[in-house]
Amino acid sequence: MSTMETTAREYREIQAQIVILEEMADTLKQQMIREMDAKSTEELTAGEYTIRWQLYKSSRLDTAMLRKELPEIANRYYKSTVSTRFTVA
Repeated sequence: MSTMETTAREYREIQAQIVILEEMADTLKQQMIREMDAKSTEELTAGEYTIRWQLYKSSRLDTAMLRKELPEIANRYYKSTVSTRFTVA
């Protein structure tokens, strides 16, 4: 087995562990959210931790609507980018 193959295998194993850990973290997060919902609160103190579950408002430009209704303006401000994608399959 080559060094690159060993490295790729180790990478894939770690990625699989990350997925499992993210699922575990999400389960714990949902448990805390349920408890906060049951207490009708946005903030809890748990020992040294402050846990918050709050709504926040954000505004974003609806680019799909802009392209549909004002395509000539949308095209003037379109910006193409180039990026890289790393995969191990």
